[in-house]
Amino acid sequence: MYLQEHGATVTVADDAARDAYRAEVGIPDDAASCHTAIVEGYAIEGHVPVGAIVRLLEERPDAIGLALPGMPADSPGMGGDVTTWEAQPVLLVGRDGSLTPFGS
Repeated sequence: MYLQEHGATVTVADDAARDAYRAEVGIPDDAASCHTAIVEGYAIEGHVPVGAIVRLLEERPDAIGLALPGMPADSPGMGGDVTTWEAQPVLLVGRDGSLTPFGS
């Protein structure tokens, strides 16, 4: 797994009600993807590059978390060779459900 390759401890659980779980943690439908994770209290939706997660944890904004909507072919875990995460359309999910770019 991508995150494990970058030193994260990962616990995986299949959830038939994943859409409901995603909504429960505050990820809006506009940001939906295929995976939802919780990292140090933040929701991470989709194939978010590890660099973006590291920045989130360093800056600790008042937000729900990060999302990379859909399943971009060049995103981590989808076969892409991502050398700079800023090239990905990573979004910061605000507490009000707003989505703003989280690039450099």
